[in-house]
Amino acid sequence: MKQSIAVIAAHPDDEVLGCGGTLARLANEGHEMHILLLADGVSSRGMPEYPIGSEQVTARNSAAQDACMILGCNSVKLLNLPDNRLDGLERLDIIKQIEDFIDYHQPSRVFTHHGGDVNIDHRIVQDAVIAACRPQPGHPVKELLFFEVPSSTEWRPPESGKAFYPNVFFDISATLTAKMKALQSYETELREFPHPRSLKAVEALALWRGATVGVNAAEAFTLGRKII
Repeated sequence: MKQSIAVIAAHPDDEVLGCGGTLARLANEGHEMHILLLADGVSSRGMPEYPIGSEQVTARNSAAQDACMILGCNSVKLLNLPDNRLDGLERLDIIKQIEDFIDYHQPSRVFTHHGGDVNIDHRIVQDAVIAACRPQPGHPVKELLFFEVPSSTEWRPPESGKAFYPNVFFDISATLTAKMKALQSYETELREFPHPRSLKAVEALALWRGATVGVNAAEAFTLGRKII
């Protein structure tokens, strides 16, 4: 049965790094895929003498649109909130924007960040998504899944926060190529191997996650909630 499915992520590229292959697979299966990206992903990098301009934000937004098209998603909404400063915004304001997105698209399944990531925006978004998806009577979201983001999730020492122990895996053997192509839309965000946000490392992670469950490639998640 056709579903409306949402990805709610902090920055443009998180959606591809975390679940790009899964998005492409679900889109191929005929589901409606909608993406919400909260922060602009670049404004925190500026210096007083060299501030980040609107052209960099526009370029990142354009990359998100390109990636969305490659993965076969139906829509991507970019809020362009301050990068790496979501903890400086009113939590309720973030929750309300997520609630509006959910109310409009009525997703039954939501993918978002793991709560133990190094990046503060990732943690803020997961917390806001959980609040926006409170299982009240009639709420559309029946399943919450939390993804890993290379160069954030694994960089958090287990002793200092919540470790990522996946228990849900999507076989992306047939859509890994689409994930890697979509990731190349974010060329300026990629690094050289052995950085975990290099093409080689991202592909290696997919192959490793697949090998742990007996398939060629997979993306891994932790289950937050599933209502049956």
